[in-house]
Amino acid sequence: MKISFDLDETLFVNPAEVPTEPELKFPYSLIYKDKLRKGAVELLTEINNSDTELWIYTTSNRSEKYIRGIFKHYGIRIDSIVNASRHEKEVARGRKNFPSKYPSVYRIDLHVDDEKSVYENGIAYGFRVYRITNGDTEWVGNIRKELDRIRKVNKADQKK
Repeated sequence: MKISFDLDETLFVNPAEVPTEPELKFPYSLIYKDKLRKGAVELLTEINNSDTELWIYTTSNRSEKYIRGIFKHYGIRIDSIVNASRHEKEVARGRKNFPSKYPSVYRIDLHVDDEKSVYENGIAYGFRVYRITNGDTEWVGNIRKELDRIRKVNKADQKK
């Protein structure tokens, strides 16, 4: 099973608007300026310790090195990263009006994102999206429930 997370306004948030995890210790706090949404370390560590691959799927151009680095300093392993350049090269391939993210291409079972358009594309193109908002205080529990539900569906499908 695979789950992917967007970065901006999903895992990386504005601390003036959303509670965040404690800042990394010096000097890493100077290198990694992005702030993680509160609850992310607990949930992502739990995913790392499960049978689920943890992916980042973002439209940002942050390098894999930066993305892996910030999460490594929180003790989190990222299995794979799809950034804007990888998405363009492997998925969009120059097509206009193509979804900004298409998780099913990578056999991702659930994508977590803040963008309404990504959620709507999930409905239109048949991939699962959990849409997170700044006021979503139950996001960790809701994602756990959704992962459990998907595992049950996948298990039932395998028995057929």
